[in-house]
Amino acid sequence: MSKYLNTFRLDGRVALVTGGARGLGRIIAETLAEAGASVALTARNGESAAKAAAEIAAQSGAKTLGLAADVVKAADVEKAVAETVAAFGPVDVLVNNAGINIRGPIETLGEDDWDAVIDTNLKGAWLGCRAVVPSMKQRRWGRILNLSSMMASISMPDRTPYSASKGGMSAMTKSLALELASFGVTVNNLCPGPFATEINTPLLSDPDVNARVVGKIPMARWGRPEELGPIALFLCSEASSFVTGADFTIDGGYTAQ
Repeated sequence: MSKYLNTFRLDGRVALVTGGARGLGRIIAETLAEAGASVALTARNGESAAKAAAEIAAQSGAKTLGLAADVVKAADVEKAVAETVAAFGPVDVLVNNAGINIRGPIETLGEDDWDAVIDTNLKGAWLGCRAVVPSMKQRRWGRILNLSSMMASISMPDRTPYSASKGGMSAMTKSLALELASFGVTVNNLCPGPFATEINTPLLSDPDVNARVVGKIPMARWGRPEELGPIALFLCSEASSFVTGADFTIDGGYTAQ
């Protein structure tokens, strides 16, 4: 294998993917495992996490671990990191993927809706970073990949909590990237556009809404989840060693208009 392709390998690395049992998180966990990493993944439902981890191990031959964790709870996040370290060693790669979306006009949303989205999408990522950064700084190597959205840079109605959480994710990523740059730790933001995942089921299942969404995408289709894996791998590997504080948008040209 060429010296350039080798920079994408993760042999001997340990990755932790939050919300890794399904959707884009599952794709990223699979990709990192195929690249040679030992992968721990979390989900609120421990059985779902264990099942996904076992399936990924069977597919890739990688060492995997499924963990129950609610990313809005600091104790859960810290426990997940500790269990990952106990099983595989220090976390080299953190993928903050866990996220939710609650849509609706602002007057129909409750304070609990706002808190749920902001806490899961933004606070959860912050807690994950806080838990792994000390070790990464000490070892002078680390990759943190935050899953944001094209909503970090554009606006749509009925998404105030989600848009705020993803805009905050972008700002947090840049700040932490500057904080950690001198320690060999990179922090980047992956901003998916319209992907055919479970979180977008309400849009995919409505023919009229689906047609409107596709009509706004220059490539005239939804993104396939597996199309996110390679760019995530790049940002989690040595190949991206001079890339930090950046937003990578994958949206079929949506935000280029």
